[in-house]
Amino acid sequence: MTAQHETSREKKHPHITPVTLGTHKTTIAEIVAIAHGAPVILDETALARLHELQASLQDAIAQKRRVYGLTTGVGDQYSVLLSAEEISNGQIGMLRSHACGIGAPHPHAVVRAIMATMLRALLQGHSGVSASLVNTMAAMLNRGVVPCSPSKGSVGYLVATAHIGLVIFGEGEATYKGERLLGRVAMERAGLTPLTPGPREGHALISGTYEITAIGALAFDHARRALELADLAGCMALEAMRGNSRGYDADLQSLRPHPGQIKTAEILRQLLADSQIMAANRDHRLQDALSLRCIPQVHGAVRDAMTYVGQVLETEINAVTDNPVFFWRNNSYEALPGGNGHGAPTALALDTLAIAIASISNMSQARSDRLTNTYLSGLPPFLAPQGSGLSGLMIPPYAAAAAAAENRCLAAPSSVNSLSTCAGQEDHTSMGIYAAQKAFTAADNALDVISIEFLCAAQALEYHQPLRAGRGVQAAYEAIRAHVPPRHGDTAIHPELGALRALMDTDVLRACVRDALTPRPSPSGECP
Repeated sequence: MTAQHETSREKKHPHITPVTLGTHKTTIAEIVAIAHGAPVILDETALARLHELQASLQDAIAQKRRVYGLTTGVGDQYSVLLSAEEISNGQIGMLRSHACGIGAPHPHAVVRAIMATMLRALLQGHSGVSASLVNTMAAMLNRGVVPCSPSKGSVGYLVATAHIGLVIFGEGEATYKGERLLGRVAMERAGLTPLTPGPREGHALISGTYEITAIGALAFDHARRALELADLAGCMALEAMRGNSRGYDADLQSLRPHPGQIKTAEILRQLLADSQIMAANRDHRLQDALSLRCIPQVHGAVRDAMTYVGQVLETEINAVTDNPVFFWRNNSYEALPGGNGHGAPTALALDTLAIAIASISNMSQARSDRLTNTYLSGLPPFLAPQGSGLSGLMIPPYAAAAAAAENRCLAAPSSVNSLSTCAGQEDHTSMGIYAAQKAFTAADNALDVISIEFLCAAQALEYHQPLRAGRGVQAAYEAIRAHVPPRHGDTAIHPELGALRALMDTDVLRACVRDALTPRPSPSGECP
């Protein structure tokens, strides 16, 4: 199967923009797009480079040169030289022995993201795999063959990708069109022929940090959404409690010019622009509580942390983390064993991301609690009709507190929990998989916490009618009210939270942010 054949298949998905993978830069957004179903096209130039290295590896086998993972065993068996027959059987055997994951399977989006990061690295031409291998992996993505890979059992690499690799070669299990099947059956139903592994084609699939990077990219995308929505929810809460926006003043912020803080304050000012509520209550309170007053400082610190995390993840997506890697030197390919497969860079970054997400959760939960506390907000108790004795929104902040507390637990670092493995040969492990999984779970929790803040803040805005909120806040309020009506009694809350979460996940509310941040034309029709 050729890359051109797979390219022609993309015409069946005209509404989904395909992602081209090759030697050019790949972004977090592109990995996320592939995870959620975007088809893949492979760059022909990158494919051509793979053939040269494969031929060189065949020469190394014929000459019985010691090449780690090719003509030798792996891990503590690196000193064992393999025969030609052992090399032939060793690649599939390596996958079988390493496919020992435990726990529930990874979600389909995670497996697709892992396969995308694997493809991006293998296409660099430093791993020794064939064009047939990467073409088959791309075809699996495009035709919906999703290997079943357990979500637990990895200290940083090896395990999840071994399960994926087995399916490429007709073993293991995979899902196809909603049905869990033997790997060979899934491949054949999709019109694909399972491969026979060539030199290094077992080892190269398991040696990189693909699982950490893929889950990390999905976690980062979730966290970025949470941060943007937290800005919006914070502004809605500020307006509902007749807060003071002077703390977001540009001159004040310039005295402490952390980039994230400056950016956050600018976003808040734009979201609150043209607010009738703020104008009518300008002198209501001299100074607000920290969860309102310090949104630029806290959300800004999260922004700066996420800038660092995003840089690490995109570096890793575009890196080669295999071991060994091959370079053309002195008219031949030289194998260089090394430690690029260690997940420390991403593990540390994703631990940082989980800590940052916990701060978002804590701030949002504090605002929800304040909104429903009549002694602090000046609004009716629990935002129920005045004097009704109804519970109103008494309990949703409990749920926010529970989720925020879980995020504080998830903020405990994973990367410090190294344990020695493989008879001491791998005596420091990154534990980056758990760091990535923690960050993803924390980001998902944060979105739930923020949905509760939106529920409370939108209800609180009812007490300021007919005054309009700021540009971004009003647009978000109207979007919410199109799906979640004002509360006048103790009706079911859970469906409303589900509707709010759907608005958040489908980017309806983020669109309100983007619209508020779009420069407005001047009366002459020109942008100022």
